[in-house]
Amino acid sequence: MHESIRIVPRFFKAHGHGNDYLVFEQGDGPLVTPLLIRRICHPHRGPGADGVVVVESARPGSPAMLRMFNPDGREFERSGNGLRIAGVYLTRVGRRGAERFPVEVARDEVWLEVSGPDGEGVWDVTADMGRVEFPDGPPFLAPGRLQGGGTVPLRLSAPAGGDAVVQVMPVSVGNPHAVAIREGWGRREVEHYGPLIAAHPAFPRGTNVQFAELPVGGRIAIRIWERGVGATSASGTSACAAVAAAVKSGLASAGRTTVLMEGGNMDVDLGADWSVRLRGPVEEVCTGELTRAFLRAHANQQNEPDGQKKDIGRPGRPERR
Repeated sequence: MHESIRIVPRFFKAHGHGNDYLVFEQGDGPLVTPLLIRRICHPHRGPGADGVVVVESARPGSPAMLRMFNPDGREFERSGNGLRIAGVYLTRVGRRGAERFPVEVARDEVWLEVSGPDGEGVWDVTADMGRVEFPDGPPFLAPGRLQGGGTVPLRLSAPAGGDAVVQVMPVSVGNPHAVAIREGWGRREVEHYGPLIAAHPAFPRGTNVQFAELPVGGRIAIRIWERGVGATSASGTSACAAVAAAVKSGLASAGRTTVLMEGGNMDVDLGADWSVRLRGPVEEVCTGELTRAFLRAHANQQNEPDGQKKDIGRPGRPERR
């Protein structure tokens, strides 16, 4: 985690196709720690979310500065849905000057366009994600891993036993991705290979993983394993990475592609210069506040010796049945 930060206990919750985030403001409340983030994101012992966005205090007229945390407690670079949800929050509280406005995340400037909501609380949000890159070394890829065609072959244990080689293309959308493109990815393979690739030594900071089908007619279907989260119904940067990998591989053309995910569809516009725009819905869920009892219990656990701290279980959403 980078510089320490405290938050106001009040939050806003929304989701993009089921990929949900809580937005907090910087304030004089609890100190953000990995343990606090894990408790907040836990689906049964906290408000529950796929991640947390903290809006830092900024000078009037300056772009809002954002920090993002995965449910495992670690701070990370950026999230497409986290950015778009933060854009809705900033619009709701009057922290924007126009329909199109900038925010800062991990020292990068990202422009957002927010319109809505409609009668059901659904917003239409576009994020200019900058230019995608194809890492050939640190910080997102270990030296010497890249082979011909811009792919990395990974020898992994196969679901049915033995070994298998999975070819992935490393892509950066400001955060690390590994895209595997082939026909017929099943849920069992995603749940088996996802954690192996996400934590593979080829990716020093870990990586998000996309299992993409061959693109057809301006559409591409993907399954997602997110670093620090697990199987995820939707991810904005994953959608961008999958499209970029398909174009880089010669399987698709630049322009607009509809990305089909388990939670729903998003549109990705990829320019000839590898600039990428992400568009999709954001649905409001609720506003709320962490209670004093919740924060007191957290403080008590935070002060316990490490060996006595209770295991609050695997963060993230409950097992799908």
